[in-house]
Amino acid sequence: MNLNRTGRVGALCWLAAAPIFLVASLISGLRWREPTYSWATHNISDLGNAHCGIWDTTRPRHVCSPWHPLMNTATLATAVLLAVGLLLTWRILGRGPVVRTAQTLLLLATGGYALVALYPADIDENLHVLGAFLIMGLGNIGLLLAGFAPRTTTLGRWRRLTLTAGLIALTGTTLFAAQQGLGIGVGGMERVAVLPFPLWACALGVLLAEPPPLRDLALPAST
Repeated sequence: MNLNRTGRVGALCWLAAAPIFLVASLISGLRWREPTYSWATHNISDLGNAHCGIWDTTRPRHVCSPWHPLMNTATLATAVLLAVGLLLTWRILGRGPVVRTAQTLLLLATGGYALVALYPADIDENLHVLGAFLIMGLGNIGLLLAGFAPRTTTLGRWRRLTLTAGLIALTGTTLFAAQQGLGIGVGGMERVAVLPFPLWACALGVLLAEPPPLRDLALPAST
């Protein structure tokens, strides 16, 4: 797609968000020693907890994340990149109530990333839970709604990708809320709920930033 400079910056922000979040999650998890970090048992938020100890009365687990500043900083960077990407591609993705509602809900989800980064669960659980709700609740509804954007819009061109991401995300949210791991653990199910949005944004960033075919750049032959 032939983007202007603003749109290209937005696409690049989307392209960077998911890798930053995933790499920080991996590195922070690898720094755990006693206990080691379990991608199936521990939540993503456990990587950002500032203190060591037993956490969560519903599903007690020992949490001790020595590199929590890295995780929280990366999560905040993810929030900023996703938000900037949304705002800079706001008009490019299309118009109409479906597109605008989806964009608004996804923008609220970026605020959720900021909340969970600034307020780890063991610092302010209420604000942290609010952030998680914005991400896994409103954000995933927005992602699914984006899949119904009119095909005449830029967003509607990738309806299959968006609908798939939205359905996976909402399914993960429902199962995580019910504390059902289905073989991948409750922590694994949380990732099914959280990761579709940044991964979708990364994929869309690639698609938006893709240069137009050479035939579209060719000048018309003179007659």
